Amino acid sequence: MGNEITELLVQARAGQPERLSAVFESLYPELRRLAASRLGAGEHTITPTVLVHELFLRASSGDPLSATDRKHFFVAAAQAMRWIVVDHARRRGADKRGGGQVAVTLDEALVGADAADTTMLALHDGLEALAQVNEQQRQVVELHYFAGLKFAEIAELLDCSERTVHREWERARAFLHAWLSDP
Repeated sequence: MGNEITELLVQARAGQPERLSAVFESLYPELRRLAASRLGAGEHTITPTVLVHELFLRASSGDPLSATDRKHFFVAAAQAMRWIVVDHARRRGADKRGGGQVAVTLDEALVGADAADTTMLALHDGLEALAQVNEQQRQVVELHYFAGLKFAEIAELLDCSERTVHREWERARAFLHAWLSDP
């Protein structure tokens, strides 16, 4: 299946955008699982299905996808999902500050959703700060946490040892823990 996906991605980059639809169709169950794991239990305002569909819309309407194979496709998909969720959290934050929406009575479900939005924005800010300190550590976090890749796969993509990836993961976790804990 990996070779089939690679061929479809090559065709999509070569000017056959309908091939991207075939990639999404083939990988839909895996993309949906990836989206569900990235949203977690706290996010109630966007579903994995909506996230995958938004990913498809963005991928098919912009510049041709630069992914060269299945693994790179998932890396790009995970990064795009991160940006979609961050954009969604920002929009919700703007809506709370009078973005033209009708006022809603606060209930338990909304409180949990706000916390998830705040956490995602804080994580995003932490990753941006981490990128200023060490870009490779940010890449390791995105590939492991958002793309769900194993350390060996990340090492292959980043052209370094698995031990280096593990060490960068631990350092990035410590940085993000301190970032998220700081009031």
